[in-house]
Amino acid sequence: MPAYTAPPTRLARSPLTRALLMLLAGASLCMAFIGILVPGLPSTEFVLLATWAAARSSPRLHAWLHTHRWFGPALHNWHNGRRISRRAKYWAAISMTLCAALMIRTVPHTWLVAAALAGMIPALVWIWRRPEP
Repeated sequence: MPAYTAPPTRLARSPLTRALLMLLAGASLCMAFIGILVPGLPSTEFVLLATWAAARSSPRLHAWLHTHRWFGPALHNWHNGRRISRRAKYWAAISMTLCAALMIRTVPHTWLVAAALAGMIPALVWIWRRPEP
């Protein structure tokens, strides 16, 4: 992966806005880490939100996210053509399948499982239709 150069983004003018965006970036990163452990809670979307908020509040955090060994390659692919690696697609399919199986076996409300599957299936189709790097 080439060296990271920050895309041209403008920082928020107000110190209060920058502080709130930094808080959003931190909270999103926390949710992303929790999402790694909790089935059904997304992590990628929270990392993307954290990157967006960091780009407008903290160039240092933004650069750290883009050079991070786990987040960096995926963010690079996303920002350069909204691409998703085949490995990430496989992991998404595996984690959604495991989450669906866990829900089918443990959740007593059929309507809740059906609603979750109704959200997971189109998301998985969308992920597999994204171009690869």
